[in-house]
Amino acid sequence: MLIANLASAVVSHVPMFATWMFQEPTVGFDPLSMWKSMGILAKLVVLILFIMSGWSIGVMIDRLMAYNAARSQSRAFAPAVAGALKNGRIDEAIKVAERNKKSHLAKVVTAGLMEFQAHQDSADIPGETIEASKRALERTEAIVHAELKRGLGGLATIGSTAPFIGLFGTVVGILNAFRGISENKATGLAAVAGGISEALVTTAVGLLVAIPAVMMFNYLTGRVEAFDVEMDNSSSELVDYFLKRRGQLRK
Repeated sequence: MLIANLASAVVSHVPMFATWMFQEPTVGFDPLSMWKSMGILAKLVVLILFIMSGWSIGVMIDRLMAYNAARSQSRAFAPAVAGALKNGRIDEAIKVAERNKKSHLAKVVTAGLMEFQAHQDSADIPGETIEASKRALERTEAIVHAELKRGLGGLATIGSTAPFIGLFGTVVGILNAFRGISENKATGLAAVAGGISEALVTTAVGLLVAIPAVMMFNYLTGRVEAFDVEMDNSSSELVDYFLKRRGQLRK
């Protein structure tokens, strides 16, 4: 009786055992398995994308820190320098600006004030002094604008090229998948697993690198444009102050 039961159990499990023996090997799609199944060229593409991602993250952090410092110092600088100029204390205004060297407004205002002070030798301030101050303000605005945009060009390049680099890896993966079918004379998943892994990973990594880069480039560019407007307004107000001061000294 016992032998009969064992025999029936073995016979009932024979189809399952045969299926297990002859089924295609499972293909793992976890990150480690996909990385192992990728070719050298696809791995090189992923490494390039990771380097681009690290560089873009560094630019994002650097620019955010610089912009936040410029914003916070400008908020402290604006009322202090306004009070000093209202009382006609240009030397004090310059000292206030020098204490806020990370402020974009302080850099521009300092250049204008120092140029104005350098030509303030007589009570009758000539019109050339105002023009010289304007040119100093314009030059400094251009320099500060270039400093604020440092790294954004590379961020835009990464955002626009990363998808195409990932697409290159996708094409390589598809070609490897077809090559696997040709070499193994089979169309099963095992034959194309390596190519599929390459295509999936490179496409995903390319998008993961490009999307944050594009979003942050647009955000940071908007902040730079806002800083440009603030610098233009400060320059205009400072020129108006110079004109009023020249009028007061002529009286």
